[in-house]
Amino acid sequence: MGSREKSLRSFNLHLPHLHHHHHKKQARDVPKGCLAIKVGQGEEQQRFVVPVIYFNHPLFTQLLKEAEEEYGFDQKGTITIPCHVEEFRNVQGMIDREKSIHHRCFRV
Repeated sequence: MGSREKSLRSFNLHLPHLHHHHHKKQARDVPKGCLAIKVGQGEEQQRFVVPVIYFNHPLFTQLLKEAEEEYGFDQKGTITIPCHVEEFRNVQGMIDREKSIHHRCFRV
């Protein structure tokens, strides 16, 4: 097993308890099959809601690896991706375009 697989196997995803009253508003605006993340650092930080399918994509996996290197595996609460917001939007666009191409291939 390579170091990448070991790293991914030990990645601990801490999800907030959605039944607590202070999380209800945030939980309502995250559709089923999606997860809220934070992107950026400091004042630049923005919240994004992404499909959980992103977590299997190699580009997003690389962003998670960068988050691991920056914050470690014991990051509490919302996952924070330490890249520039514009950089994340570019990655998001690439994943969405690729996903869109794949979906067209399997339509009947």
